[in-house]
Amino acid sequence: MMKQWINWCGKLKFLGLLGLPGLFFDDKIFDIFWLFWLFGLVEIFNNLPVFVQSIKQFGGMLIIPLRYRSRLPNSNNYVSPIKYSLPFSGDWMVVNGGIEKAFSHSWSVPTQRYAYDFLILDENGKSFQGDHQNVSNYYCYSKPILAPADGNVVEIGNDSPDSRVAGNGQIDCAGRDIRGNYLLICHAKAEYSLLAHLQPGSIGVKVGDTVKRGQIIAYCGNSGNSSEPHLHFHLQNGISSFYSAGLPIEFAQLSVKPTPNYSVYDSRPVPALTYQSKNHIARGQTVANRNDPAQ
Repeated sequence: MMKQWINWCGKLKFLGLLGLPGLFFDDKIFDIFWLFWLFGLVEIFNNLPVFVQSIKQFGGMLIIPLRYRSRLPNSNNYVSPIKYSLPFSGDWMVVNGGIEKAFSHSWSVPTQRYAYDFLILDENGKSFQGDHQNVSNYYCYSKPILAPADGNVVEIGNDSPDSRVAGNGQIDCAGRDIRGNYLLICHAKAEYSLLAHLQPGSIGVKVGDTVKRGQIIAYCGNSGNSSEPHLHFHLQNGISSFYSAGLPIEFAQLSVKPTPNYSVYDSRPVPALTYQSKNHIARGQTVANRNDPAQ
């Protein structure tokens, strides 16, 4: 009942737009419509930590480009000392991500500019079977998540429940962190990987632990700002997930192929397989580690 009330408040606040003519006309009715914006406070205070993180993320969108000006890391000016393995076993599909703006996970969010979202699709282009609101019905849910390279665990978030699958790509964050349950691993100087939306209680390492490439470190979930179970993976050049610059990821020993019936899942255009130059990947591709025993 409370969730329904909050959802209604989120819709009612937009009636405040009817108050905009009050900027030009002196009529008390427009002042009344302005009051509908107060319903937005219900959403804010229902999950204040997530609201604060959203403000931080917006701040990073302004601060990071100013800090780097025209030298933001990209695939032409940044060469990683490490080539990464995919952080899972078997065939997964890239649903968001690429090194160009057209296919980027979040081009306007510099920390996540070169991020990837991965999940598993069947031959019919479906990511689940049965009831779509049951997270355990998704093929990638509870699958092992692997360390993408050797490194040291520097930060963990492990207290978020799985979020509800609302459907139609809507996000209903149940936790207090947009990353949900996450791991931040330092792999080299100024090179950190973030693995997010992990299954509650599934993280098997702690801060200070050394991890090895391919080691099981957690399991895939649907925590945080997630519309359905998937893995979010990106590199950043600092510890902060809001004020660090994102880094392009070069993968090692990749298997890349088209995704059957991808258009059933996502109608957006996909790049040609030749996009794999420099060992980068992009939306719509089915990827795996070439030396994976599961292949």
